[in-house]
Amino acid sequence: MKTFNNKIILITGAAAGIGRCLAQKLAEKGANLILSDMKTDQLDKLVLDIGRNDDTVTAHRLDVTDEPAFEKIVNDVIEKHGRLDYIFNNAGIAIAGEVRDIGLHEWKKVLDVNLIGVIHGSIHAYKAMVRQGFGHIVNMGSLEGLIPFPYTVPYVASKYAVVGLSNGLRVEGSSLGVDVSVVCPGFIRTGILASPLANLNKEELMKSLPLRFAISPEQCADRILKGVAKNKAIITVTGLTKVLWWIARISPALLIWLVSKQHARTVKDIRLPKA
Repeated sequence: MKTFNNKIILITGAAAGIGRCLAQKLAEKGANLILSDMKTDQLDKLVLDIGRNDDTVTAHRLDVTDEPAFEKIVNDVIEKHGRLDYIFNNAGIAIAGEVRDIGLHEWKKVLDVNLIGVIHGSIHAYKAMVRQGFGHIVNMGSLEGLIPFPYTVPYVASKYAVVGLSNGLRVEGSSLGVDVSVVCPGFIRTGILASPLANLNKEELMKSLPLRFAISPEQCADRILKGVAKNKAIITVTGLTKVLWWIARISPALLIWLVSKQHARTVKDIRLPKA
């Protein structure tokens, strides 16, 4: 089993939610952290909260959709530390709404962050890791990258792509010393559940979600790190994720039927009436 002590680790989307908890737990395990996010105030506070009085935990503003900036931060890490052991491509966003109400600019925003941002991190880290002969790429997928969900179809599309990207890259990297894992959490109590809505009743939408199965981001981070330490290809987080993914593999048609039945029961309550 791998350990994280003294490892050089880059995390995107580290300012809040799962990314923040990963940073805190990796710091406790003795990792050297390069933390990045667009929310620099929260990121700086995280560094202060971790409480190291040296340069083993640093904060960097990074827009993951900016490919030259992503390439630079990876190169800077290599130049300073001589290697990059792990990258956690964690940054992500979600927009809730029915496809008929979501504009193409909103699709692009979700895909740019959730997919293109992960591609930027994966490719630049992968090339560096191939050169050094080792490394581990951890990409943030989702339960919604394994099974179909309504109301967040752009998010679903991005996460299905991240799962495919990660699995394909794992196969290529297996003979080159580079490991790749994709994390697929179920419902986690983070701010992403409070994403912008389009013509939906937010209160009713939240009621329709099986949030009783949700876990804290701290619990999620623990399970992610256990999966990464074991070098799992797909790290499923929460029991609900495991059950639904099992159904999807046994009978995709049954899973789609079950989700469709739930959608039919809730769609009238969730959609706001026309003015």
